Amino acid sequence: MKVNTQSVNFHADEKLLTFIQKRMDKLDLFYDKVIKSDVFLKVENTSDKENKIFEARVSVPGDSFIVKKQCKSFEEGTDMAVASLERQLKKRKEKLRAHL
Repeated sequence: MKVNTQSVNFHADEKLLTFIQKRMDKLDLFYDKVIKSDVFLKVENTSDKENKIFEARVSVPGDSFIVKKQCKSFEEGTDMAVASLERQLKKRKEKLRAHL
């Protein structure tokens, strides 16, 4: 799956982009009809330690899922967001199976 990653107000290094790509690719295991995914990385300008915002939009036929997580690091935010998306995609797959 192609992941479009945009970093707002900073430059994301290749290591972070590769990490995000690997984690998002795991979503294909749970739902194989993912059309595209967009990831937005933002750094909030506050003194709070949890100033990294990870936002992901995953498009599937007829719907899209949006997850927004605020954490200390982008890696932590990625893991939390992918876990949340995983649950949502599993739930959608179960609903589609129930209709068949």
